[in-house]
Amino acid sequence: MKARKAIFAGSWYPESASECENAIIRFLKKTEVQVASGIKLTGGIVPHAGWYFSGNIACSVIHALSSGIKPDAIVVYGMHLHPASPFYIMTEGAWETPFGEVFVEEDIAKEIAGRFVFDTTSHFSHDNTIELQMPFIRYFFEDVKIIPIGVPPVAASLEIGKSVAQVASRLGVTIKVIGSTDLTHYGMNYGFFPKGTGPAAVKWVQQENDQKIIDAIVSMDPGRVIREALESQNACCAGAAATAIVTAKAIGADRAQCIAYASSYDKSPGESFVGYAGILF
Repeated sequence: MKARKAIFAGSWYPESASECENAIIRFLKKTEVQVASGIKLTGGIVPHAGWYFSGNIACSVIHALSSGIKPDAIVVYGMHLHPASPFYIMTEGAWETPFGEVFVEEDIAKEIAGRFVFDTTSHFSHDNTIELQMPFIRYFFEDVKIIPIGVPPVAASLEIGKSVAQVASRLGVTIKVIGSTDLTHYGMNYGFFPKGTGPAAVKWVQQENDQKIIDAIVSMDPGRVIREALESQNACCAGAAATAIVTAKAIGADRAQCIAYASSYDKSPGESFVGYAGILF
């Protein structure tokens, strides 16, 4: 079967399996999460910058989700979309990763795909938000399938989140869910710098603006997540985060925890930088 090419391999993350594995081992030593006995994890929020900047956070979330019973499929919400954007989905085929291919869970994808624009293995949006998670998913879950979905920050996306859980339940497919978003994009490079530049601006982003969207996600209120992101520009893919919350709650999540926070400023101090959070449901 033809696979969707990994267009960010060799730039945003390593190209070979051995290099990816070495990076994953380093990530786990830096930010490993201990899951308490008896806790059932249903999903999480991951960042999607290059692995150098946020790979350890995404790795830790996805590794934590691999604890316990393995699901049949993982729903991955992402894509850089605005309120007027369409919905996107890939309903068949596979994604290429350095560890091997990850196949689409076609039964669920095709059943919910009525309102979507289709990505295919040969014609697809060159978007990093979902691809950056694929090597982690393939490494920790091996044969799991995926349902990759692009959702804008609108109320209709939340209905998709419910539909995914309902269809999965009816078909007897066990799922976990990931929402891919980075946080505040601050500085001249992003056209957003309400606090100017310098240490005070960095502090405002890290301790105030990013914290507001983290609090909204941890509250597991999807409508609040979308509103907060649109008002404060502190999540680039609020639709993905909000829809992941809906699906996670539908399959049993009743609380959330932020397990990690960082920003690109930590590794590359400058006037423009981006925030990242890892959250578990």
